[in-house]
Amino acid sequence: MEATCQCGQLKVRVPGPTQAVVACHCVACQRRTGSPFGVAAYYPDDQVSVEGTAKRFDRPTALEGLFENYFCPECGSTVFFRGMKNPGVTGVAIGAFIDAHDMAPIRSVWEQSKHAWVTIACAAQHFDQGRA
Repeated sequence: MEATCQCGQLKVRVPGPTQAVVACHCVACQRRTGSPFGVAAYYPDDQVSVEGTAKRFDRPTALEGLFENYFCPECGSTVFFRGMKNPGVTGVAIGAFIDAHDMAPIRSVWEQSKHAWVTIACAAQHFDQGRA
């Protein structure tokens, strides 16, 4: 499977669908996506291949960690990210995948920041009120 930025300059390839999909309602994901939440498919680093140039933006997390956002310097689309909380794992923005898929969140996190009108139906119906 391939995920790309809007202009196609930055590409990420992964072996296929994953069940490790998380919807996050934290304010940082809201700002990153420009929407009320972010959704990411997570893969072990060794299953992720990156092609093209990515610019990195680091932000601190609420748990005093670091979250690395990688985006296209041409069009600005965030395509993938990594966090200290889960070393060795790369998150790929679910909306960046080219082909249609049926990957759905198994977890919804930071729900205390969730907009009241948003409803997320998780595949595993496992909701985490804690921090991502």
